[in-house]
Amino acid sequence: MKKQIYSILGLSFLLSGPLSAQVNQTNPDTIVSLPGEKWWGGMVALGNSMPFNENTPMMDLAKRNYNNQSSSLLLSSKGRYIWSEYPFAFKLANNNLIIDGAGYRVNLVNAGKSLSEAHRKAMMELFKPEGDVPDTLFFVQPQYNTWIELLYDQNQADILNYAEQIKKNNFPVGIFMIDDNWQRYYGNFDFKAEKFPDPKGMIDQLHKDGFKVMLWISPFVSADSPEYRELSKKGYLIKRKGSDTPALIGWWNGYSACYDLTNPAAMDYLRNQLKEMQDKYGVDGFKFDAGDPELHIGEFNYYDKNATNVDFCQKWSELGLSFPYNEFRASWNYGNKPLVQRLGDKDYSWNALSLLISDMISAGLLGYSYTCPDMIGGGQFGSFMNVDRSKLDQELIVRSCQIHAMMPMMQYSVAPWNILDEEHLALCRKANDLHHKMSPYIIQMAKQTAETGVPIVRSMEYMFPNQGFENCKDQYMLGDLYLVAPILSKDHNRSVVLPKGKWLSSGGKVYKGGKSYSFNVPLDETLYFKKL
Repeated sequence: MKKQIYSILGLSFLLSGPLSAQVNQTNPDTIVSLPGEKWWGGMVALGNSMPFNENTPMMDLAKRNYNNQSSSLLLSSKGRYIWSEYPFAFKLANNNLIIDGAGYRVNLVNAGKSLSEAHRKAMMELFKPEGDVPDTLFFVQPQYNTWIELLYDQNQADILNYAEQIKKNNFPVGIFMIDDNWQRYYGNFDFKAEKFPDPKGMIDQLHKDGFKVMLWISPFVSADSPEYRELSKKGYLIKRKGSDTPALIGWWNGYSACYDLTNPAAMDYLRNQLKEMQDKYGVDGFKFDAGDPELHIGEFNYYDKNATNVDFCQKWSELGLSFPYNEFRASWNYGNKPLVQRLGDKDYSWNALSLLISDMISAGLLGYSYTCPDMIGGGQFGSFMNVDRSKLDQELIVRSCQIHAMMPMMQYSVAPWNILDEEHLALCRKANDLHHKMSPYIIQMAKQTAETGVPIVRSMEYMFPNQGFENCKDQYMLGDLYLVAPILSKDHNRSVVLPKGKWLSSGGKVYKGGKSYSFNVPLDETLYFKKL
């Protein structure tokens, strides 16, 4: 058996051959592309590599999710899609797709003649919308996450101060997320007494101020804790291969046991624990973290003997359906569910800002339309550690706010008032107002998604096939009507290609489509166009 090691973004993994995909009940190694055919899909975090090209290395959906959502679905600009219930590996070679289905069936479906036709057919066949959307507050007001400001020092005094600063700085009250390390230890759902002298009173105050409150949780359980011993006795933890002993799984916070969510009894038990916690403290919902398939690779015994790491990830998402206020950063083959998703943490840079568009487009193509484009300014905490915040690029925060304003959701973590002067802070308030103004339309598009599976954020190729937009990654459509052209660099100048038709700019001028225009966009403006 031939084995090769591929390196992706600095991470290496082992891929074994031979190629054994079954496409339309045959066994080709290669899917020959049609003339001019382009391919999207697989992993949300690969958005900037889409459509895929010859430089895209072999991607294995069973081994990596790159900190974000994934689905075993590839979509083509010529109306075809590739699908399997199981993860597969793929790459582009000589403009053809190489598929390794690891012995499982992989289907090639002819659905039409365009990317949108392939997507619509795939959604209705694979992730059929059920008519439900997340709570509309997610689309109306910003979310606030305490991660960047507090990291692992979550505590009652600083949390209440963060909430007070939101109001003091005239930012809209919305959803408030308390991040990791509020709990006594993993698997326990009580607040640390030394950090939270009155957690119920804290949450009552946040509610009084108008916030909905969510708490960070993970499926992990600290070893040698009372919860560990009880769950082990009940058989509710993932076990080591060939053993009745719980497995200790490595993740970013060390080694922990983990709930076996393929066991219905364990799933019910955890759900009840969370419900009891809600009743006790008044919590509205949860941020479901650390369900990534790549964290759960190993020689394990699941309750479901046929389950794998991707099945575990899907069960973690399924748990979220019991809580209307939810957020996920990793999901597997679980599109068009009323679950809030978020892009993976990105750093504080102009380059990272440009990734928001391509990743949001890929999220919608894979069925994860109810997605927030990371945190404003970036969710990578290293960008804000040991730096003089007064010297950070203030324009970057403003432009990030403007992108979020014309996306389904907005989320703050680093506090803008800790970085920006009053002039730039006022521009963030203006972006908040724009998002609020657009929210009825965004909710309308979210409901359209819930009925049809059509994304909220759409690529230009999706909306305007065969007009030369296949590789366009710096502008997008927000629903049916709005073409958004964000500023993605310190340079206020950019070009915009308008499709055929007439377009009304955010500045009130009508433009004829079918050509390219150059714009100078001052920092206080968000550039977008409404289709007439």
